[in-house]
Amino acid sequence: MFEAKALSADHKDLIHDITFDYYGRRMATCSSDQSVKVWDLSEGGEWVCTSSWKTHSGSVWRVVWAHPEFGQMLATCSFDRTACIWEEQIADNSSGGGGDTARSAAGSHWVKRATLVDSRTSVTDIAFAPKHLGLHLATCSTDGYVRIYEAPDVMNLSQWTLMHEISCKNGCSCITWNPSRSHPPMIAVGIDAASSSGLLQIFELNETLRRWQRIENIVSISDPVHDVAFAPNLGRSFHTLAVASKDVRIFTLSPSRDASSSYTKLDVRQPAQFEEQASQVWRVEWNVTGTILASAGDDGCVRMYKANHLDNWKCIKVLKGDLSETQATAGSTVAPGAQQPFRDTPIWLSDVQQL
Repeated sequence: MFEAKALSADHKDLIHDITFDYYGRRMATCSSDQSVKVWDLSEGGEWVCTSSWKTHSGSVWRVVWAHPEFGQMLATCSFDRTACIWEEQIADNSSGGGGDTARSAAGSHWVKRATLVDSRTSVTDIAFAPKHLGLHLATCSTDGYVRIYEAPDVMNLSQWTLMHEISCKNGCSCITWNPSRSHPPMIAVGIDAASSSGLLQIFELNETLRRWQRIENIVSISDPVHDVAFAPNLGRSFHTLAVASKDVRIFTLSPSRDASSSYTKLDVRQPAQFEEQASQVWRVEWNVTGTILASAGDDGCVRMYKANHLDNWKCIKVLKGDLSETQATAGSTVAPGAQQPFRDTPIWLSDVQQL
């Protein structure tokens, strides 16, 4: 059962990204109007815009939250070739209190702590590293480079050091960190241009050499990659990766360490491919346990996928842009619904009550 409602975001141009914080009680949106808005969930269950400000001099492609262990922090990236770090400051409230109440009563504002200017072209995606790796931020750009920054002092967010610069040889469109604690740091990078090196590349940090190595090129994808997402691992012996392109694909990566090799070898398998979106797919996202995948595409629908105990994936639910829902038919394919035009300003929010 889903409960859906429309929220007027009041952005003046296309909304490119929506992201929730760690607890799911705060939300950030970014747009081609060069602004970011932060929303808080009130006690009455309503989303209230608590901050809105201009962040860049070009379209803002992505906005991401840092883990709350590092404070209330956002990172944004833009067509203006920069990525920015923002920290929330809450005005003193003599009446006491905290959390959402303090933000609404005393007011809060976001302060720019750092601007990362190493990219020579548009910065297309950003991602904070998993908490156990420390305060690291990865960016990817259309200049074909992934750059990884570190904040050596989490109490001083104005200091960010460029630790690694990884060449992908072609324009990068998206990036994701592997959240597994039992594996060396790993990232997946999507490419949106023709590449002889593959449109999906996997890199691993060699902790002996202290540099990133490309350990896998997935060449079975022939269309531009728009989004990639590693699933939470939760003790599995393999990694699960979702890819948004002209369709939705799910890959499993089983690592095997060869004593004669300095890097991990991956056994790549593709257990599922879904083409029923009948349009470009722009976003994929996992639930907290890594068992349900959601995708969104140009047809104005959100689709949810789940696997059974035999690792057979199927679409289990379709949410349409008019806030209605349909039950997916059994099997691995779902007939696409009527084409739904994108609306510029409303945001559709759905709460999953039961699957």
